[in-house]
Amino acid sequence: MTAATLHIATPTAAERTLLRVADSLTAFVAHRRERRAERRELAFDLLREQQSRKQDPRAVDHALAQLGLTRR
Repeated sequence: MTAATLHIATPTAAERTLLRVADSLTAFVAHRRERRAERRELAFDLLREQQSRKQDPRAVDHALAQLGLTRR
């Protein structure tokens, strides 16, 4: 191999800088994507919890009536 071939095979300083910028940008985007996924999962969990918490007010009256008690 000649010296000219070796220079072509290695990235220039500008190319190395661009590769570092690209790696940093890729890491930043991946981190944001992971945080969005975590927030979305948390929001779904909260929504599921809120929806499951809603109860029919007559269900309490019915359960108390079965026990022979009144609510009021």
